[in-house]
Amino acid sequence: MQRRDPRNCSKVKPRSTEHGFTLVEMMVSLLIFGLLAAAGAALLSFSVRAQAVTTERLDESAAINRLVSALGADLGQAVDRPTRDPAGLVIPAFIGGSGSGASPALRLVRLGWTNLDDAPRAALQKVEYQVRGGNLERIAYPMLDGAAPLPPAVMVRNVSNVALRYRIDGAWSDQWTGQPGIPLPQAVELQLTRGDGAHYRALFMVGTNYRPKPVTDGSADAG
Repeated sequence: MQRRDPRNCSKVKPRSTEHGFTLVEMMVSLLIFGLLAAAGAALLSFSVRAQAVTTERLDESAAINRLVSALGADLGQAVDRPTRDPAGLVIPAFIGGSGSGASPALRLVRLGWTNLDDAPRAALQKVEYQVRGGNLERIAYPMLDGAAPLPPAVMVRNVSNVALRYRIDGAWSDQWTGQPGIPLPQAVELQLTRGDGAHYRALFMVGTNYRPKPVTDGSADAG
């Protein structure tokens, strides 16, 4: 009689290779995924904030560069040409205030206004700078005498203070309306403070260091 092997009495089904995760494995997986998602969201948020701050700083730097370029061009081409207001009163060629409290802070007549449209006007242009509503604006006039100003162009926003000084023969002054025989200063200093506390300082030559020729009498010419 053949004896049966007791090891074959019960058949154990092998575990399938395709089976689900246990609850613990699922919880661990969800925890890891949540940590990775939170880290990714934090990194993305930081990148967005950094990009916004960088863009803001670049815009501020570009605005300051535009102001320096425009003001440098205006002052460098300043000329002695008095104008008249709408009432016919004579206005000096160069008027400089102390800054934010003056309206306008700066007014001058400059050369180099290109006439692309062949309009019936002079090649000179009257321009003003003023601080209004926290913005530093440049205002141009289509005509030198008696004309209404063109719409202002905002040069720098979020300005808390502007201070101007004017140099002549080594001395600085907070105001300028001209002196006998010296209608223009030799240089202008601009100090600008933004609302966030950033401070800027720039120096400009006026009229390429313009100085009028000295007046001589007839005896000097005769000699």
